[in-house]
Amino acid sequence: MSQNILKRSFYTRPTLEVARDLLGKYLVFKSKAGKITEVEAYIGQDDKACHAAGGKTKRNEVMFMKGGYAYVYLIYGLYHCLNVTTEKAGFPSAILIRAIDNPQANGPGKLCRYFGITRAHNGLDLTRSDLYIEDRGVIISANDIGQSKRIGVDYAGESANLPWRFYLKS
Repeated sequence: MSQNILKRSFYTRPTLEVARDLLGKYLVFKSKAGKITEVEAYIGQDDKACHAAGGKTKRNEVMFMKGGYAYVYLIYGLYHCLNVTTEKAGFPSAILIRAIDNPQANGPGKLCRYFGITRAHNGLDLTRSDLYIEDRGVIISANDIGQSKRIGVDYAGESANLPWRFYLKS
């Protein structure tokens, strides 16, 4: 494993800071790696788009862990989605990794299919497993980052309009 794996302290910071800082980092799993180019933040039980909005369940219990764990869920019964937990234990927050710099992984479901990430990887410690994120020294300036509302959460009322999607501009 790389010496540049992100430490727990990277993930236990405020979610929006972690989201921006994930851009340009590399997602690594087994023999594949890719630069993270798009993420979305989901923060706490007041965020109606967050899986934890309805409280703690078997599905979302990983979201309540401290920062630095993989939260993998199945959407539409077809596609796995990879999130990384953030902040402190007991406060449900996570960041969806939407895309890397590979056309085969330019969406959250495609990303998991490309890497072979499934629910079997739910709860993995990203600081101590073969699924991790590393810093390869890519410098991202504020001018390189775009921001918008999250995709596909129109059901979430006012939460749908929160500008918590971050992406690298082309």
